Amino acid sequence: MKKVCLVLTNGFEEVEAIGTFAILRRSGLMVDIYSLTEGNATGRFGLTCTELKPFSQLDASQYDALVLPGGPQYAELEKHAGVQSLIRRFITPDKVVAAICASPTILGHAGYLKGKKYTCFTSMNEDFGGQFTDQYVVVDGNIITGQSAAASIDFGFAIVEKLLGQEKAEEVKQSIYYKK
Repeated sequence: MKKVCLVLTNGFEEVEAIGTFAILRRSGLMVDIYSLTEGNATGRFGLTCTELKPFSQLDASQYDALVLPGGPQYAELEKHAGVQSLIRRFITPDKVVAAICASPTILGHAGYLKGKKYTCFTSMNEDFGGQFTDQYVVVDGNIITGQSAAASIDFGFAIVEKLLGQEKAEEVKQSIYYKK
């Protein structure tokens, strides 16, 4: 069974974290949520997620994909040495890194978007050495980027498709009456 780890800290964007989590779980993926605070994490609008796994116990070898929601938390994620090390462990052909909104900038600043097509929160786009695409979701190899909170559902489906195939993604879309 494919497994995904999602990393949060205080200031996460609720729609990007919870919406993505729900889509992934609907597909049958196992999803574990880890917290840099080693406990609860409170989103930018006050939603507190409890019983999160301590980041210090995250073993990358147990997971097929890493998800980094955005929101103000991105700055904390970017400066955390453990998160940077974790991203390096996932930037391989057999794993997936998915970042949405502000979080693709973490990948850009680390050089992982060089030569790649990507998206991010438009006002945060810098010259990351790749090709910015003004779309909700961009998949380039094993990197999936999402533009904003509004892209959360499409972002989740892109992860499902990458890990479980287009047929499974379509099945989940039908189950929630997704029309686009």
